[in-house]
Amino acid sequence: MYTSLMRRSLQRKIAVFEGKKIRRYWDEENEKWWFSVVDVVAALSSQIDFTRARKYWNKLAERLRKEGSEVVTKCHQLKMQASDGKFYLTDAADTETMLRIIQSIPSPNAEPFKLWLAKVGYERIEEAADPEIAIQRAMHFYLKRGYSKEWVSQRLKSIEIRKELIDEWETRGVKTSNEFGALTDEITFAWAGLKTREYKKYKRLKKENLRDNMTNLELVLNMLAEASTTEISKNVEPKTFAENRTVAKQGGSIAGSARRTLEKRTGKRVVSQLDAKGLNLLK
Repeated sequence: MYTSLMRRSLQRKIAVFEGKKIRRYWDEENEKWWFSVVDVVAALSSQIDFTRARKYWNKLAERLRKEGSEVVTKCHQLKMQASDGKFYLTDAADTETMLRIIQSIPSPNAEPFKLWLAKVGYERIEEAADPEIAIQRAMHFYLKRGYSKEWVSQRLKSIEIRKELIDEWETRGVKTSNEFGALTDEITFAWAGLKTREYKKYKRLKKENLRDNMTNLELVLNMLAEASTTEISKNVEPKTFAENRTVAKQGGSIAGSARRTLEKRTGKRVVSQLDAKGLNLLK
């Protein structure tokens, strides 16, 4: 349940958790949520008012600093709307930092989160030892959400193709997330005419995975673009990032040509503005 407040460069919103309001920001540039630390602390530690919750957070932050934790330094001061309708600076944390803070709250309300984090951590260790487990969990996840078996099979194939591309890029010296993102943008723009962030905005997505909201045809063309990039890269063996960028454009252009040919033949646009629900991908 969400109540929109206003939209600027950041989207200011309130989330509701166990009857407690949690203020949050959507950082469009970095594509992440920022949550009011005091509000989360109030909800999980059962503090009855803002003043007590703020004092609780101040003491918790002091203890974390003494323990040598850097989690407090990862919090940022953002303006959020208070109960009097005015905006004041308050500590905010992204999802990863917020979960770390929750681990430090000694409260029964925080226990389900801690148990979930422990479970997720254990699952990641299992998947590292046996990657097939990750595939099985992914299939279960998509089926549980209501995707059809046919779509899930397509999606899992796209994950396999994406992994092959990532492995190839790493072999060619691509290391940072920014470089991976830039090359992905080149591929996406070459075949779809939109960069990744533009594509997500076109479908009105935020944190949702773009591929999870693609039609079968969109997925097929995206797979063709990435698989083509992998094969060209293996043949060309690019040595620099600039050369990798050129290869990415070439791979994406192959799928781009296929898209334009299909659109000319059918008279229909391939890239859909709809998300998974709008496309009826979910049962």
